[in-house]
Amino acid sequence: MDLGGYEGNGADEDQEASNSQKGKRTYHRHNVQQIQQLETFFKECPHPDEKQRRQLSRELGLESRQVKFWFQNKRTQTKTQHERADNYTLRTENEKIQCENLAIREALKTVTCHDCGGQPFRNEEQQHNIERLHIENAQLKQEHERVSILVSKFLGKPVTQVLPLSPALRSSMDFPVESYPGHGMAVPSFDLVSGNLNNPTLPYQLNLNGIQEIEKSLAIGTAVSAMDELIKLLRVNEPVWYKSPTSERYVLHRDSYDKLSSRVNHFKNSSARIESSKYSGVVMMPGMRLVDMFLDSAKWVDLFPTIVTKARTIEVIDTGMLGNQDDSLQLIYEQMHILSPLVAPREFFFLRFCRQLEPGVWVVVDVSYDYFRENPHSPLRTWKLPSGCMIQDMSNGCSRVTWVELVEVDDKSLTHRLYRDLVFNSSAYGAERWVVTLQRMCLRLAYSMGENSPSRELGGVINNPDGKRSIMQLSHRMMKNFCSILSMSNKVDFPHFTELNNSGVRVSVRMSDEPGQPSGMVVSAATSLWLPLSWETLYNFFRDMNTRSQWDVLSSGSPVHEIANISMGTHPENSVYVIQQPFVPNESNMLILQENCVDSLGALVVYAPLDIPAVRSLISGEDSASIQILPSGFTMCGSGCLDKGTGASASTSTCRSCGSLLTVAFQILVCTLSSSKQLNMDSVATVNTLISSTVQKIKAALDCTNVD
Repeated sequence: MDLGGYEGNGADEDQEASNSQKGKRTYHRHNVQQIQQLETFFKECPHPDEKQRRQLSRELGLESRQVKFWFQNKRTQTKTQHERADNYTLRTENEKIQCENLAIREALKTVTCHDCGGQPFRNEEQQHNIERLHIENAQLKQEHERVSILVSKFLGKPVTQVLPLSPALRSSMDFPVESYPGHGMAVPSFDLVSGNLNNPTLPYQLNLNGIQEIEKSLAIGTAVSAMDELIKLLRVNEPVWYKSPTSERYVLHRDSYDKLSSRVNHFKNSSARIESSKYSGVVMMPGMRLVDMFLDSAKWVDLFPTIVTKARTIEVIDTGMLGNQDDSLQLIYEQMHILSPLVAPREFFFLRFCRQLEPGVWVVVDVSYDYFRENPHSPLRTWKLPSGCMIQDMSNGCSRVTWVELVEVDDKSLTHRLYRDLVFNSSAYGAERWVVTLQRMCLRLAYSMGENSPSRELGGVINNPDGKRSIMQLSHRMMKNFCSILSMSNKVDFPHFTELNNSGVRVSVRMSDEPGQPSGMVVSAATSLWLPLSWETLYNFFRDMNTRSQWDVLSSGSPVHEIANISMGTHPENSVYVIQQPFVPNESNMLILQENCVDSLGALVVYAPLDIPAVRSLISGEDSASIQILPSGFTMCGSGCLDKGTGASASTSTCRSCGSLLTVAFQILVCTLSSSKQLNMDSVATVNTLISSTVQKIKAALDCTNVD
């Protein structure tokens, strides 16, 4: 072996190995620099596009594929590292929770009851409770099946077809006005005074099938929530209620109410507003009787004829407890009005829920129910927030009634300028008006039922209680009829009458075939005007028999004489009168039945001519239902001005922010059913002339001829 050669070959190999190692170190150094640059770029952009990869490959001396694969591997490696870190964190958290769970289990072994300090339920007690709950659950399932069968029989289809419509209540009730939900479920009503049955109709035709598909649980939940809110509103004053410095009435503090209630705005217009009021008074009627009358829609109209035009119970959802009406729930339609043809009526569909809080204390709550359900054509521009009253029995047979009225309304465009102050300050539909009217009507009812009610008779005309009662029954029907015509629901516009000289007269024509009214075509005309006098001054003018000839065309300019006066309450002016007109030879002389109503907010004078045989039958105590009557009259109230009459404005007698509002209304039978049914324009002109001339006579008598 050639050692030299061997040694020489070994040296060459060592040199080659050394050069190779230097090359590797140089390559490694370049590789580290490339990786650092790639790492830096990865932090800024982990997903480079094709253009960016080509630029990196040129700068780093790498192939484009190498750059692409490096970024893919780097993203995978980063994801794996993150998952590993998350797993470690979760394992640590899991171990911590297991330790806490063990500690809680150990603590539960020695836990005591917070209420009694005793030991908690043992396993056998828990098992017993579970078994009891299973039994109750089975009973509820049986009850559900029974109710489902009843509903299916009633609706004529399986309950499974009804339930999908139930959330329904939000969408399935979208009826156009023309096909407005209606049904023939007419609830017969009982006249409060006369005792006669009546059956009011609604302005829309209701559909029975539509209302029966409403989910009753939703209605009950709405009513219960409204009841809870109303009880809070009734039991607190400040800060939720405060006394207005201008009107001396309790009104709602909006910020405090918003904290108390979770209501939503039902009207999005900027003109929408909330009317709020609270009032309390003593009523001459036991609480239970009041509750029974409130839950009968017909008696409700009889109690409030000057506020409620129409009311009808659409459905009795729950009859409540017999004897006290506890938990009674009804769906009701109601139409309210101001006694003027210039203001459109308000309509509500609402739930009425009654609850007895304790013996002798009831709460009745009304809350609007969206019967039209998001129908853009809905005529309803009012929404009743939780409103109603608390009725508390008193030891003397009376009741204390605390009333809350809370309504969201958007009717600015429907409210005539004369009545805006009255409406906007919550006087027209406020709680005070409800309570004051209830006080007057309960007194009237008590006096009509009492045999020894005060009366003033001239010449002993009325000498028996039955005669008084018959006259009061007819007078009550007369008042209801007069109030109902002022809504002018069947108004017919006659431009050459209603707009000429801005007369403001509204004319309504109807074909009358109702019992107790003359049969034929009846023309009603009414107008409202402002006068710079107090309503008390106006009332004294109309009730005075000596000044009647200045405005009453029936008196022919001659004085009239009072025959009888039947009192209807403690106020001396709340009375029913029988008045004798001047005797005119060769003519059919008539008597006049007149009722005067007055309270702290306004007054009415309503009258109608009666023939002498009809009055004789009334005096003898015969039933008044068959007597035909067509009333006319006047209503008076304040203008709603909040000005107390101080300063310079008080000295100006024609200040339009003061004064009072007067409504004049007449009804005339223009033709009978047996004669032509064509409307005679001469008859309409006669009514228009009659009311216009009467207004001018009133202005002249009161020295207000310069008032437009």
